[in-house]
Amino acid sequence: MSLQEEITARASKIYRETYQMSIGELINLYRDGEMDIHPEFQRVFRWSEYQKTKLIESIMLNIPIPSIFVSQNDDGVWDVIDGVQRLSTIFQFVGILKDENGEDLPALTLQKTDYLPSFAGVQWNNEIPELSFTKEQQLFFKRARMDVIIMKKESDPTTKYELFQRLNTGGSLLSDQEVRNCLMIMTNKSFYEFVMRLDSEENFKNCLPISDRRADEQYRTELVLRLLIPENIDWEKITDYTDFAELLDKETIALCSAKLDYDIIRDKFAATFSLLYGVFEENAFKKYNGKKYIGPVMAAAFQTIAVGVYKNIQEILQLKDRNEWLTYKVQSLYSEETFIRNTTPGVRSIPRFRELSLFGDEYFRP
Repeated sequence: MSLQEEITARASKIYRETYQMSIGELINLYRDGEMDIHPEFQRVFRWSEYQKTKLIESIMLNIPIPSIFVSQNDDGVWDVIDGVQRLSTIFQFVGILKDENGEDLPALTLQKTDYLPSFAGVQWNNEIPELSFTKEQQLFFKRARMDVIIMKKESDPTTKYELFQRLNTGGSLLSDQEVRNCLMIMTNKSFYEFVMRLDSEENFKNCLPISDRRADEQYRTELVLRLLIPENIDWEKITDYTDFAELLDKETIALCSAKLDYDIIRDKFAATFSLLYGVFEENAFKKYNGKKYIGPVMAAAFQTIAVGVYKNIQEILQLKDRNEWLTYKVQSLYSEETFIRNTTPGVRSIPRFRELSLFGDEYFRP
């Protein structure tokens, strides 16, 4: 297939329309339940009060606002792909924004800006007239227009996930895993909540002493997925991926659609990290140099040890000397040729992920 044929084939699977809509119309769509802005995303998209104020300022000063991207589902409801924080800010300002439990959030109070210093303390409705938008200002705000790009339901089903990923990475302040969390929420909220419960397991967290920065970037959540994916992935198809982040994105979406037994996974997960923390405490995934555990958590060690122990946990727990056996296996791991080969600089991430996952399963089999 030629380049042009590929372009034509892919483009023909995407159906889109562009509208100019007033903010008042968008408010009505949200109020009537015809637009899903995913309130769960508020934990991911962290705009400050000043950033929110700057958006309201831009609207009032006629400064163009980037387009909103939505996907239309089978019921005709708009699923917001890009523009969650912009729309949330608008809805919070007018006092109708709800959290993920359906409770009203406090209305936005504006801050002073360079162009509009009188914004300080202003609300949409305030008992103090000087600190409230006038009727004229409210009408101007609601009549302001924004471009809305609608991905029609006839489009390729993966389009909205591809679009979300592309719009929210690159120059974005979001980490890859934060974007991945949003993809999980959009695809299967129950699975996302299940992953978050695993992420909050005390022994799991205690095994992974990581920096605040990595915690903020949801690194532990990524590790949960790195543990779950090998049990469901088709290893023969990983050559289709050119980037490890792409593999995690698409295999996470696949997990969202898979028939998983959450109870079995939770029990195995809890048993795995209870055992690992009980034996190694926070050294479970730190390199052993023959005398002591050193350095930070190693992703390669996690991939090998966590996957291997998780896959074989029932058999390991039946060993009478399991603590001594596990200590020996973990300490010996760092002199294993397969592990050494896959922790040498220059090894590609995708083959390493496959080889260490499969090696861990075999290596930790009693």
